[in-house]
Amino acid sequence: MHEALAQPLRRTALTVGAAAAAGGAALAYGLWERQQFTVRHESVPVLPPGSSPVKILHLSDIHMLPGQRRKQDWLRSLARWEPHLVVNTGDNLGHRDAVDPLLHALGPLMEFPGVYVPGSNCYFAPKMKNPLGYLTAAASPSPTGGRKPATKELDWRRMHAGFGAAGWINLSNRHQSLPMGRLRLDFTGVDDPHLEYDSFAGWPNGSASGGAAPHVRIALAHAPYQRVLDQFTDAGADIIFAGHTHGGQVCVPGYGALVSNCDLPTWRASGLTMWEHNGREVPLEVSAGIGTSRFAPFRIACRPEAVLLSLTAREN
Repeated sequence: MHEALAQPLRRTALTVGAAAAAGGAALAYGLWERQQFTVRHESVPVLPPGSSPVKILHLSDIHMLPGQRRKQDWLRSLARWEPHLVVNTGDNLGHRDAVDPLLHALGPLMEFPGVYVPGSNCYFAPKMKNPLGYLTAAASPSPTGGRKPATKELDWRRMHAGFGAAGWINLSNRHQSLPMGRLRLDFTGVDDPHLEYDSFAGWPNGSASGGAAPHVRIALAHAPYQRVLDQFTDAGADIIFAGHTHGGQVCVPGYGALVSNCDLPTWRASGLTMWEHNGREVPLEVSAGIGTSRFAPFRIACRPEAVLLSLTAREN
């Protein structure tokens, strides 16, 4: 081969080889990081003055698969934090045979009071797709129009029955109150906005004097679409919990998430921020989640997390 032609070919081969090596290293790192489970600690002053702190453990996007023993053991270990309340914002399942492993993993935590809303991967199994397809996914809801997507239905009824047997409260388009010492926790939640299953149910009515009793309003949704956050904010929520985003799942160090898988701004894809609408601000807690789809089993610069959030009293 002529030397003038051979040199560019060698450079191309070296470039391709380097790119392949870098891609392989990134994939290996992503497979490792998806199992580096962490607990993020937050505190937010939203309780009536003089209230004792309320410790909440926020779980989201577990995406449980059979055989994920490390994830199960870590979830079971979270009971050591002895939360006053467990908040679960959905996408618990990743396989039709995952209900028993999930209930086993959550068993110690179901000894504590809990509330939950489902996500699409509570109802339906994930589908095979390009594992990086979420990087170009639209921010609109899943195109189901409120109908079942064309994929296998999971055994969500048995999952809900297991949660209910433990006393966890289903907030799918529902509201309910829960007394906690001298404080009343008023909850509202919606079914999955990503599937357009959501319908806001308002707040518990309580007694005629209920508004004067010490209380806090807590709202739950799986997917934090702006229309839902605006609705909660306008209705007087004191704090909002959500998941769905996986924190971006593949993030750029020093920059953050590239996508949120909904219309939430990417800089809000995980963590505690303030949501503003119509002149009102509400703390918004978005979990980066615990699992991944089995068809995209990696995380980069976005470790799986549970969130231990302490609700504290406001100043007078």
